[in-house]
Amino acid sequence: MTIPVPVNEPLLDGNERDYLNQCIDTGWISSEGPFVQQLETQFAARVGRRYGVAVCNGSAALEVAVAALGIGPGDDVILPTFTIISCAAAIVRAGATPVVVDSDPTTWNMEVRQVEARVTPRTKAIMAVHIYGLPVDMDPLLEIAHRHGLAIIEDAAEMHGQTYKGRPCGSFGEISTFSFYPNKHLTTGEGGMLVTDDEHLVERCRSLRNLCFQPRKRFVHEELGWNFRMSNVQAALGVAQLERLDEFVARKRRMGQRYTSLLADMDGLQLPLPRTAEAENIYWVYGVVLKPEVPFDAEEAMGRLRQHQIGTRPFFWPMHEQPVLHRMGLLAGEQCPVAEQLARRGFYIPGGLALTDAQMDRVVQVMHEVLG
Repeated sequence: MTIPVPVNEPLLDGNERDYLNQCIDTGWISSEGPFVQQLETQFAARVGRRYGVAVCNGSAALEVAVAALGIGPGDDVILPTFTIISCAAAIVRAGATPVVVDSDPTTWNMEVRQVEARVTPRTKAIMAVHIYGLPVDMDPLLEIAHRHGLAIIEDAAEMHGQTYKGRPCGSFGEISTFSFYPNKHLTTGEGGMLVTDDEHLVERCRSLRNLCFQPRKRFVHEELGWNFRMSNVQAALGVAQLERLDEFVARKRRMGQRYTSLLADMDGLQLPLPRTAEAENIYWVYGVVLKPEVPFDAEEAMGRLRQHQIGTRPFFWPMHEQPVLHRMGLLAGEQCPVAEQLARRGFYIPGGLALTDAQMDRVVQVMHEVLG
């Protein structure tokens, strides 16, 4: 019988069980437990930040980041159209307006050269989203932000352990966010993190994630926040995972390089760029894009692989083509041809940390058979 190859399976064979048992043995399972602060401190230090604020997921981290910066009605935020809906949702829920730029066709990150033309007097911030394994070219983006007095929200959800010119992703701009979903290099099951160097911002983030309770009059509220707290159980997983982050990054890079070698003869596929001048790919996912000469799209390709029990996921669908945003009167008439092609012809193949070489060999064999 053919055994399915899942698109992702996390690796949980370190101290995860021991730390989870500590939560159970001590009774500390809520957000008040000691592993939460430990994860915040250690993770912030890992990415070169003074402060960390753990939350229940990466989408919540974005919501808090936007709110903490005071972004609201009348403000514009520039972001890549090729990203997850959480980025635009955080902007829209704050009452602000998303303004999109297209993708670079080789890195799949936001096309930084388009950003300055989208800046207006309404622009309040730039949301830089690192996509799939390579970082956004941050230096020119930071220069634009500085020149126009804009905040930078760095969405580093997929960048655990990645650097830009030797500096950790998550260390740029006013505030950065991470996701700890199970398909990330570091997981807490669900979970996320905000990191910053700004003492005022960290206090705002801590308050917003905790219903804006006041220190002296806990149940008297001056403003509305969220219950976005992370539990001690989640944080225990994160602390164990963080201990092995360097190992996980090295493992992912080896897997990515192996896939590239095995798929190099498939002329119809655009494979991930191994590196740029600023960074080596960490292959959060291993994405492929069908070249124009391939007579079918990503949906067809994924269907063929699914018939052989090979797990896949589609690429992000662009923000400017999202029906929910169109119904709100947002992003109508935008054209971003690179992102549109990535969405229609791109997908990623199994690449979780628990993937074995034998499973990779099977994925490649099937890809040659049904896509070649």
